[in-house]
Amino acid sequence: MKVKSGLTVVAQTQDFFRELLIEALGKQKVTAQPETEFYLVNLLNRFISTESLYASGPDGASKGGALALLLKEALEQPKPRQGALFKHLGDVSLYTAGFFQASLSRKLVDVDYYIGMGGSAYQQASTQSSEEESRTLYAELADKFAAFVEVFAEISDKTSPRAEKDLLRTYELWIKTRSKRAEKTLQEAGIFPNKTFQKNWQ
Repeated sequence: MKVKSGLTVVAQTQDFFRELLIEALGKQKVTAQPETEFYLVNLLNRFISTESLYASGPDGASKGGALALLLKEALEQPKPRQGALFKHLGDVSLYTAGFFQASLSRKLVDVDYYIGMGGSAYQQASTQSSEEESRTLYAELADKFAAFVEVFAEISDKTSPRAEKDLLRTYELWIKTRSKRAEKTLQEAGIFPNKTFQKNWQ
């Protein structure tokens, strides 16, 4: 990766995303087994094109769209096919919750919904997998889903810098999720969320 005239020139996108992932894991104090790190790098690389969020499966069925429709599709499939669809549901939930938090805060379905749906989907993928390595991988993705969302959000900030932070939306996100990353962003702007007030207000 080279920087020239303020632009980042990337020779290998996987190397680029691996650097970002390792940095974000460190900043968020999240640990992951090497297989999980590799999986997350590939996920980031695959979703460079948002068309991948709406790719079709081997049987021609749509694998994009609303999470509820993805879940319905997965549940209607025979057992051998369900694992792959649950995996995709987890992937879409993780990427969307991490990279599009600001837009989700303006919708009826917020980031908490994606975290719940994605974590459950990876758990289903884990229980249905016939391979021990895959079961362990999906189990970690399920157990640490909310933490990995924060890691992806950290990467999103790095790759999609904004001239001005929307502090109100960041505060709304903190109220809903108690996100450490959101709290840090507010503190860097001189805003220190009052946890006692927030608890009483709820």
